[in-house]
Amino acid sequence: MSNQILNPEETAQLTQTIDMFEVIVQSQPSDTQSLEILKEAYLKLGREDDVVHTSKRIAQGYLQQGQFSSAILEYETVLQRRPDDKDVRLALKEIEQRSGGVAVQPLPEALKSTSNSLPSFETSMRRRSLKDGVEEVDDGRKTLYRIFVESKAITEGDFDLCWQTPDMTSPPLDVLDPFIANLHARGIQQMDKSLKMICDRSRSPFLPLDRYDVDIDLARTFPAETCRRWCVLPFDRMSKSVLVATANPFNQQAAKELSQATHQRLLWYVTTPTDLTALLRKVFR
Repeated sequence: MSNQILNPEETAQLTQTIDMFEVIVQSQPSDTQSLEILKEAYLKLGREDDVVHTSKRIAQGYLQQGQFSSAILEYETVLQRRPDDKDVRLALKEIEQRSGGVAVQPLPEALKSTSNSLPSFETSMRRRSLKDGVEEVDDGRKTLYRIFVESKAITEGDFDLCWQTPDMTSPPLDVLDPFIANLHARGIQQMDKSLKMICDRSRSPFLPLDRYDVDIDLARTFPAETCRRWCVLPFDRMSKSVLVATANPFNQQAAKELSQATHQRLLWYVTTPTDLTALLRKVFR
């Protein structure tokens, strides 16, 4: 049980976090990233049974993803709390059988910290040099082009019409609308369809940001220029992670710039552009 003494405001915030993320994992049961946040919130509130139950769900999520080492590691954390848990011991035996009887070594701690990061942000930040010596910013344009144009959801002309290339030489005075917001505004594709395509391809969980109590003080510790230009918002902190909202989870330049502003791990969530831009204008007035 957590020994941390929480004030009423902290308790209320954790309760709201739990309510929000319970909804998310109900619709996305294998979302280990959101389950980790839930477990941390339960731990801080001293809800021991919920911590154990969520750890088991995390392990099951890893198993569904074929990540046996991560599943073993999670089950072992349960045994540290409840050494006689028969369900966990049975699950570990089944993993050994599924892996052909070969002992699977748990992930090193250094790898554990990144094991449930979004795939698009696990890769190293790569830039391609152009002929004139200027480096191209990896803002997710190529990936979104493949998702929307090559799938024939929209035409190449519609893509070019709605894609905005930001000016990197001067800070933006206002939030730049995301690509899918422009698609919707021009009547090319409905927002719900665009969000589903992005979440499906990126495996990023969706979070209704309008129902979340955003940590404005936290958000303001990050550069306004980065948040406005790329329409991204760090909205909460949980343990050693910062939760970030975006409408473009393929923007590796945004990930790089935010990472330079914190030593904590970034966990990304897709949200509706209208909610995101409204909150960004509120935070960075």
